[in-house]
Amino acid sequence: MMERQTSVTGQLVDSLPDPERAENVVYNPSTEELRAFSDALETTTEFGAPSYVSEDRSRKSEQTKNTVDDEFDGEDEALVENVTEATADIDLVCVDRQLGRHPEHTYVCRYYVPEEHARIALSLSKLLESAPEGAEPDFHTVQLPDWEETGIRVLPERGYTVVAGSDYTGEAKKSFLRLFMLEAKRAGGLGLHAGSKRVTLQGEDGLEDVGQLFLGLSGTGKSTLTAHDLWLEDPEDATMLQDDVCALLSDGTVAGSEGEGLFVKTHGLDSETEPAMYDAVTDETAVLENVDVAEDGTVDFDSDRYTTNGRAVIERDQLSSAGEEIDLDGVDQIFFITRNPAMPPVAKLKPEEAAVAFMLGESVQTSAGDPSAAGESIRVVGTNPFIIGPEGEEGNRFRDLIAELHVDCYILNTGRAGTTDVGVDDTITLLREISRGTLAWETDDATDLTVPTEVPGMDMAKFDLADALPAGEREALRSERASYLEQFDTLDDEIADALY
Repeated sequence: MMERQTSVTGQLVDSLPDPERAENVVYNPSTEELRAFSDALETTTEFGAPSYVSEDRSRKSEQTKNTVDDEFDGEDEALVENVTEATADIDLVCVDRQLGRHPEHTYVCRYYVPEEHARIALSLSKLLESAPEGAEPDFHTVQLPDWEETGIRVLPERGYTVVAGSDYTGEAKKSFLRLFMLEAKRAGGLGLHAGSKRVTLQGEDGLEDVGQLFLGLSGTGKSTLTAHDLWLEDPEDATMLQDDVCALLSDGTVAGSEGEGLFVKTHGLDSETEPAMYDAVTDETAVLENVDVAEDGTVDFDSDRYTTNGRAVIERDQLSSAGEEIDLDGVDQIFFITRNPAMPPVAKLKPEEAAVAFMLGESVQTSAGDPSAAGESIRVVGTNPFIIGPEGEEGNRFRDLIAELHVDCYILNTGRAGTTDVGVDDTITLLREISRGTLAWETDDATDLTVPTEVPGMDMAKFDLADALPAGEREALRSERASYLEQFDTLDDEIADALY
């Protein structure tokens, strides 16, 4: 994979201000100092945490380009050059953070942002661990929210990202995670927009670990399921390792990325259904963004006053389900989270079928991606909007890895199966029994997928798709999926032929 050469890939990173010497840069301020920089923008919650309202409340995916997949014209080059040059004349804060802990997949990230937007650096500093003192950065990001033009430009070969005209914290976070995933692919693995989890269960020979990954678009339940304890009782346990991005490596280990915190959705957060997450979000160490907080500090997680994409950065130490490690020793099961009503509550997939599910990436649009289209059907390869390079190659690599590693893959529907809602209780029951390996499977006539024959504590008959999905609609859906897969020239034919 080669980056398209442009005149801006040369010395730009080298021309950024030296944070240790430049007079206009405050280098590695503490989180208390970063909060003080943003004092004028803060509303303090009833729990003592800072809360901020940004102008931009989701990622600017349509205005993001990288030099591998996109042609950079003169305007793109000028944007990168002008933003870079502007850093010499703006009062900035600069933080160095560490991404990952794996011996072969750990990176130092250097982030610049104007002092008046230091709240973004505050959130980033709570997501990523401190970089070793004196370590040279692998990746650089400059974010200038007040730039008159909006554009995110990524130069992968230089590890450099410019975020212009957006003050959304997610742009800073993803600027580094995008490159983390690319490096995993270059090393023979695959970067995944996924949560990772270790489930410890009582087996015949004592306690045994099951490694799990959850792939899903933001807002589809990925964080909730990754953090859920599956209602297990001691000595059995479920431990969240990573919430958002990790790297599946060729030896079956999974490298984590964010070692300090999590960037979680808050809309509809409830203390009864998600007590652990609620406790973490309402701790004084959290940082809230675009959440409805009254002048007296009262927090309303059900309000869409600003957006339904309200967010919080929470510290791992405050989430009871989070483990001390962020890397998974080995993956046994991968779950694709969807909300497609044409799918059963769960289906087990062969390797080629799993690659099809990876390529289709079927779900519904959420406010994290495009608030104006929330609720509409959507397909995103790998449920990962941050892929750099040919998407068909990602599907091939995924198929090869799971086949070589003998990983079991499943589609998990957390929305509606036909006309019947799949409840949280149903999903957790399915996950727990799949983790134990207790289910028997058969082919479903309505979908030709492999589904459980019966599940303890569940009435699977109510999810029968035969009536909800007539034969004509099933064939039309299959034809539509086939047409969608045809656009990926590099996708192996064996994968396309496994279409369900």
